[in-house]
Amino acid sequence: MHEGVQVSSKLEELQALLAPVVVALGYECWGIEFSAQGRHSMLRVYIDKEGGVLVDDCAIVSRQISGVLDVEDPISVEYTLEVSSPGMERPLFTIDQFAKFAGEQVKIRLRSPFEGRRNFQGLLRGVEEQDVVVQVDDHEFLLPIDMIDKANIIPSFD
Repeated sequence: MHEGVQVSSKLEELQALLAPVVVALGYECWGIEFSAQGRHSMLRVYIDKEGGVLVDDCAIVSRQISGVLDVEDPISVEYTLEVSSPGMERPLFTIDQFAKFAGEQVKIRLRSPFEGRRNFQGLLRGVEEQDVVVQVDDHEFLLPIDMIDKANIIPSFD
């Protein structure tokens, strides 16, 4: 349990450090993922903008973020930095993002089991305060946002 707390406080630190850099460059900082796995650690920053994100946008933000990370040095292990757009399987990080994408199909993985399970796939109904409402088959689950480890939109190809 202790490691989860460390990772979330590290994420908060990275968010506070990097989100203003992304915004100053004219992009939305959609979210940040950090997986600490020794030499294979990965820092992924998702950026978005009206009309979509191009490869050049990612390069611009990556250069700027690299400079800030070199100076501030918030990550003590070797890691890879990746800047990308949220893409079609858009990850969801905040309660506002979950609210915005109500009506979409989602896949959610929790940090620990809730009602006996960690994985939920179904219709995102919306949010109620700090809970994400997901309908799986004919059952509605209210999942506390703090318990969500990873959430993605499932693209539909109608």
